[in-house]
Amino acid sequence: MELTGRQIRISVRNLVEFVLRSGDIDNRRTAGAQKEAMLAGGRMHRKIQRRMGSGYQAEVSLRHSVEEDGFQIVVEGRADGIIRDGRNVTIDEIKCVYQDVNCLEEAVGVHMAQARCYGYIYGLQEALDEVTLQLTYCNLETEEIRRFQQIQTMDELSEWFAGLIHEYVKWARYLYHNGLRRDESIKALEFPYPYRAGQRELAVAVYRTLERGRRLFVQAPTGIGKTLSTVFPALKAIGEGHGQKLFYLTAKTITRTVAEEALAILRERGLYFRSVTITAKEKLCILEKPVCNPEMCPRAKGHFDRVNDAVYEILHQEFGITRSVILEYAEKFQVCPFEFCLDISSFVDGIICDYNYVFDPDVRLKRYFADGAEGDYFFLMDEAHNLVSRAREMYSASIIKEEVLLTKKVLGHRAPALGRQLTRLNKALLEMKRECGGYQVITDAGHLVPVLNSVFGEMEKYLEKPGEEDGRDTILDFYFSVRHFLNMYERVDEHYRIYTELLPSGEFVIRLYCVNPIENLAQCLSQGKAAVFFSATLLPLRYYRMLLSDQEEDYTVYVPSPFPQEQRLLLAATDVTSRYTRRNELEYRRVLRYIQTMASVKKGNYIVFFPSYQYMNRVREVCEGEYAYQKVELDDNEKMKNHSGENGKSMEILVQDSHMTEEEREAFLQKFSPERTAERDTSLVAFCVMGGLFSEGIDLTGDRLIGVIVVGTGLPMVCTEQKILQGYFEEAGKDGFAYAYQYPGMNKVLQAAGRVIRTASDQGVILLLDDRFWHREYRELFPREWSDVKRVSLSSLEQELQAFWSRFPEVQ
Repeated sequence: MELTGRQIRISVRNLVEFVLRSGDIDNRRTAGAQKEAMLAGGRMHRKIQRRMGSGYQAEVSLRHSVEEDGFQIVVEGRADGIIRDGRNVTIDEIKCVYQDVNCLEEAVGVHMAQARCYGYIYGLQEALDEVTLQLTYCNLETEEIRRFQQIQTMDELSEWFAGLIHEYVKWARYLYHNGLRRDESIKALEFPYPYRAGQRELAVAVYRTLERGRRLFVQAPTGIGKTLSTVFPALKAIGEGHGQKLFYLTAKTITRTVAEEALAILRERGLYFRSVTITAKEKLCILEKPVCNPEMCPRAKGHFDRVNDAVYEILHQEFGITRSVILEYAEKFQVCPFEFCLDISSFVDGIICDYNYVFDPDVRLKRYFADGAEGDYFFLMDEAHNLVSRAREMYSASIIKEEVLLTKKVLGHRAPALGRQLTRLNKALLEMKRECGGYQVITDAGHLVPVLNSVFGEMEKYLEKPGEEDGRDTILDFYFSVRHFLNMYERVDEHYRIYTELLPSGEFVIRLYCVNPIENLAQCLSQGKAAVFFSATLLPLRYYRMLLSDQEEDYTVYVPSPFPQEQRLLLAATDVTSRYTRRNELEYRRVLRYIQTMASVKKGNYIVFFPSYQYMNRVREVCEGEYAYQKVELDDNEKMKNHSGENGKSMEILVQDSHMTEEEREAFLQKFSPERTAERDTSLVAFCVMGGLFSEGIDLTGDRLIGVIVVGTGLPMVCTEQKILQGYFEEAGKDGFAYAYQYPGMNKVLQAAGRVIRTASDQGVILLLDDRFWHREYRELFPREWSDVKRVSLSSLEQELQAFWSRFPEVQ
């Protein structure tokens, strides 16, 4: 649903699915019965269309406008086929499924409703008396076809369509008047604070990019206010009619909160703009584990009978529709919070969500992006450096041989045909395993696709049958793995590598590895109007441009730090390293001495970022026997006894756990609060892992954090995928080691270091522990504001720290 001026545009599909839905949510029937199959459906559509002969018009665009209360409702879409024989016209709607088409007793209601819409619009254009509506169902595995037909007069279709529009009018009226008030408020909106150095230039660059429908890469330091500096000009561009909906995309929950707060600040200054934050189903569900059927979930039963009323009320009562607000209204109307949240998104001006709702082929919001649909959407990508690894994972796929055997085992004798196909698949994988040493890059996996298609078809049939027997979840998980593999195989091109590997666990895997996601991301980005990628660590820019955008004319902006350099001390050690060949007791003790010296010169809160949990734990073990410290537990009920060390100094140690809930994460950060800091008589030193929960997205301003130590250059571990990455870039004429290891490693370093200076009044120290930071190839990756880095050794550290902190006697 899109608002442009006086026009409200809605697709035929979205219109009928929104207005005509009723009854329960029930996911016990899989994608085959209720939905078209994913990418494979497009191929089969075209194959069926070609078979129909020269009299068959394929993919006919249709559009109809209805005047209402000073605005227009424009209903548009593409009919799969139109067959003309004189005055006799048949509208053909094709649905490709994996279900046995002979099991269908009649056409699915919303499918026939789509055909009715196309029949009415085409009949009106051609002044017809009646139209034949045809639903063509095709099984993707067998290519068997079944058709359902009905003839309707134009009078019948006209009356039916008028009723459909009548049900939709109140929603269209809301969209139209909301858009008028939104644009009026944006015109009067001013930036809420005095611009910091570089902020105005950034805002102007963002506005011009969005106005022109281009893409922009922004390298801007932590603390400059990137969120407001991108959101504000995006709103201005929407108010001027250059865009229709804002997508603020993030990788982590904390950055979604920052976006919510930015919009709240602007609303306090007069902005009339509704937004919704989309939260994962698992975090919204009222059940321990989402089970979306009316027998297991009371909210699923009759959900569609209640949800439109819930949506209408929340839109008229709320502007910043966050997770807590959604849960409150979902409770009131007894609807599924997640599905409720998705429906709200159709009627708001801005959507705050994870990357996957725009880019992930399995999760992306089909109401906006299905079937290649396009809109005047603005995409703002916060912490855009994360999109590279996330996209690689989204567009890669794996089949593990042992999961085939597990699925067959839990299936038992319940589905003999499926069991036979799983045996075929296991045999094919076993043959590949025999040819594989450690790992092997292969040129093609086409021979596996027919077997997987057969498995998938049988799994569709099996899962169509109701049942809650033991092992069904295991079978369903494998079903999704097969589906994803088949869909990703359709995307395999020169940016993929296919390999097999014997894992350390003994498992055998075949993987479609998306080395460079540029083509897949480009398809998604082309469905919007413009995009802005921004981060404090988007260096080197050429690296990210090569992986995130296929447009050579993209803009780039480097925003210098607005903070005075004299309030930040940057040190890099020359007498310590984290190289694998030098990881020993002596180096761990040296690292610990650096930590202890930094913590003892000035009492305060510090974070040490280690290259891995293993490295962190080795240093902690040395700490237990070498220095006096207290280990702070998250609940504060238990503390390790304060040991006496050789130098008699002490510090409190807080250690990141490898699996932390949101509550544990909040408790961890609470240790840095001003109240807790004031209570302590020693320094707090948090042991964390680079690239983990606390290395980006956290905002510990002022005295909450006065120092960061980064141990190592952040290089990824050597593994099969990193080797393949290196080879891919070398084949492209690039420095493979830099692209596969150094660039992503330095990104982690910069993110970790960025935790310490967050505002213009902050003072703090960044200490880099690895002699490689003095090598040219690493120094070239430093941001411009790191030009004042100083060499330091263990013998000179204390003097450098004392000299720095002596500049700020008022805060000692």
